[in-house]
Amino acid sequence: MSNVRTAESVCVGHPDKLCDLISDQILDDIVWEDKTARVAVEVMATGRRIIVTGEISANHRPRIRDSVRSALVRAGYSPWRFLIYVWVRRQSPDIDAGVSTSLEARAGDETAHVLQGAGDQGTVYGYATDETPQRLPLPLVLAHRVCERLDTARREGTITGIKSDGKAQVSVRYDDTGTPVAVDTVVVSVQHDAGKDLGELARQVKTMVVAPACEAHLPIDDHTEVLVNPSGRFVVGGPAADTGLTGRKLMVDTYGGLAAHGGGAFSGKDPSKVDRTGAYMARLIAKTVVDARLAHECQVSISYAIGKADPVAFHIDTLGTGEHPDWLLTEAAREVFPLRPAAMIDALKLRSPRYTDLATYGHFGRGLSPWEDSFNYCSKLALQD
Repeated sequence: MSNVRTAESVCVGHPDKLCDLISDQILDDIVWEDKTARVAVEVMATGRRIIVTGEISANHRPRIRDSVRSALVRAGYSPWRFLIYVWVRRQSPDIDAGVSTSLEARAGDETAHVLQGAGDQGTVYGYATDETPQRLPLPLVLAHRVCERLDTARREGTITGIKSDGKAQVSVRYDDTGTPVAVDTVVVSVQHDAGKDLGELARQVKTMVVAPACEAHLPIDDHTEVLVNPSGRFVVGGPAADTGLTGRKLMVDTYGGLAAHGGGAFSGKDPSKVDRTGAYMARLIAKTVVDARLAHECQVSISYAIGKADPVAFHIDTLGTGEHPDWLLTEAAREVFPLRPAAMIDALKLRSPRYTDLATYGHFGRGLSPWEDSFNYCSKLALQD
């Protein structure tokens, strides 16, 4: 008995993803000058307006409008077409007090990395699977590749007459052992010039984008249905067509809806926010478990209380695929991986500005990110076995 799993991704000019990109560009530009800055930026894009709001505490005056314009250019838009509105304020002193001096530190604990408390409460999740080299679900990997190739085709001019708003959805068929066996359906929607021939566009997308994107994993065949712009004409796009918001593509950023998600967005948040930092660490733990061949699939959950350094809960679930009991892996991982905010920030090098590079095509499965580098942790975790 087979089943089909589906995931989507979006191009850099999609309205929601544009807002993620702007938020992370603002964050990068601030942290570049002040690595201790506290940033929580939200962006709305609608029509010709870009609205920036949130909380920023930094030792310099951020050049927010310059950051917005840089992100617009990166996303394929002309900055002069947009009006930029900025309403930001400093971080609440109550939140700052809890983050700067943790509950444990206030109680007299002086152990390592205990001073900084979590910047929020909630549960974050990490996930990994051995069905792809990226340790991500195959439908998501393919959807990201389709969108990345679409953006590249637009920038390099290999497909003319397309614009930066677009999205892709990939459905993969699995057999009864959970092994992907075929690409079932690929749906691509991409904004285009009014004069673009839709038949030509469909042929170009299928042969120059979809086929090469899938080739390395599961090549498309005569049974694969490829739908390009199934709604028909897609001339009006970007913020002119739909309002964009930061943090509205959570599944695209993480695991495609094929694993748990705590609900917290990443973009525009400095590393003191554990819904970003904790999710990165949870991903590293899950990937290490899979890379160490301790499980075929792994999901990690970490729960935090605002102002508290140590997590209130931590659990590894190998979803029935583990070589050892989940409780044993959980205890071993607790000894190997840092789970306090300050320690995670140091281990993952999260004070180095590069968040804009992560804003599109997902935050995971990117080999250069420290939370993907499980090599050194594999041996340490194995020693705890």
